[in-house]
Amino acid sequence: MIKCAIIDDEPLAREGIANHIGQIDFMELVGTGSNPVDLTRILSKHNIDLLFLDIEMPVINGIEFLKMAKTPYMVIITTAYPSYALEGFQLDVLDYLVKPITFSRFFKAATKSREYYELRAGILAKTASAEPGYFFIKCDYKYEKIHFSDILYVQAMQNYVIIQTLKGKFITLLYLKNIEEKLDNNAFIRVHKSYIVSVSKIESIENNDIAIGSFRIPISRNYQAEVLEKVVNNRLWKKDTSGKGVI
Repeated sequence: MIKCAIIDDEPLAREGIANHIGQIDFMELVGTGSNPVDLTRILSKHNIDLLFLDIEMPVINGIEFLKMAKTPYMVIITTAYPSYALEGFQLDVLDYLVKPITFSRFFKAATKSREYYELRAGILAKTASAEPGYFFIKCDYKYEKIHFSDILYVQAMQNYVIIQTLKGKFITLLYLKNIEEKLDNNAFIRVHKSYIVSVSKIESIENNDIAIGSFRIPISRNYQAEVLEKVVNNRLWKKDTSGKGVI
């Protein structure tokens, strides 16, 4: 699923793009804003894969933002001014949509984004497979080796994080976002603004809590649907009402 955000100062334009995204089964809208400053708010809650970015906006325009910002996500420019196309492509945008945006043209850009997303995911998977299954963190005056396979969960505590592993608890001066960027998002999932857990270590989910051994990790409302979809739904055995058994 490609997670998308929209930054556009025109409410009708945001609504139109949001409606297009809603019709595409491999896209999910996770946030909208009226200027690039709003993107900080969105990124504090969600990782995004694709940004639909307007050009002419108050505070800071889209081109200026792209020149200043490091954007690990894909960018599709949306604007009423075709004259910006060349400058946009020089900044490595994925596509350029001129308003009003028809669904057929939008779907073409969306398909391009999916192809690039899958290509990049394949490259990252190959790179990750070549990397060691561990990393080091600094705990006080000591460098501790942490194996990814040993991690139960990671908890944010102001300016530091707690990494709870099978071997014990490690505390280091890092932000949770630093940790999240280094973890395999297929093996780990954000369940709360302060918690990331290992998917394979989850033993049960009851109400708003995840059980991992004797630990109980809260699931916030913003992450409930994503957690259930990733952890439970694809592996949930259900009774087949047709009488054939379990599906």
